[in-house]
Amino acid sequence: MISILRSTIIATCILLNSCSSKKIIHDNVLKDKSNWVIEQQPGGEVLFGNKSIEVIDAKGCTIWFKNKLKGAIKIQYDITIIDKGGIYDRVSDMNCFWMATDPHNPQNFFKESRQRAGYFPNYHHLKLYYVGYGGHHNTKTRFRRYNGDINRPLLPEHDLSDEKFMIIPNKTVQIEIIVKDNYTSYSREGEKIFEIVDSEPYKSGYFGFRTVNNHMKIENFKVTQLN
Repeated sequence: MISILRSTIIATCILLNSCSSKKIIHDNVLKDKSNWVIEQQPGGEVLFGNKSIEVIDAKGCTIWFKNKLKGAIKIQYDITIIDKGGIYDRVSDMNCFWMATDPHNPQNFFKESRQRAGYFPNYHHLKLYYVGYGGHHNTKTRFRRYNGDINRPLLPEHDLSDEKFMIIPNKTVQIEIIVKDNYTSYSREGEKIFEIVDSEPYKSGYFGFRTVNNHMKIENFKVTQLN
């Protein structure tokens, strides 16, 4: 038992050391709309300001970072769910996709961008990692590994309903996602919410902000290549 525990500690230390920052490869990209692909249902809008994106959404929206990501990376951004009486100020769905690929179009991920159009079921056939943070009217926070078969399996340990894992309206929080080898994690304000070791990891793909029927602001997005 001691040797197993010791091996686990050593492996964890190696992983943490290997995730030290190496080089920022994408920064200051929010102010330029050309860096992003917007897929949104009618009635909503996406506003690009000074180093920020504001999303006011009615029926579903995904905003993809146009650059494909690969290898060991860290994704960071600050996000605020706004609740100040606006028509779409609903506290829910602070979501994101990462390492997304399309089995139907392996060479051109954005070929069906217009067909997807922000309608959530149109994303179920993709391969990707997904966190739905504060979904179902801020009652569920979930991690899913989309396997390309539409069924989107959900493990019990990745289905959280405790209030401490829900959205606090009008509070800016930092999200950090790490991908390295067969490991990926999702952290909020430095606390790991999900930590996954994947036997068949997704090592490259696209990152996207995802939401529906809410109002949110995104700031300080950057991607760092890890050692």
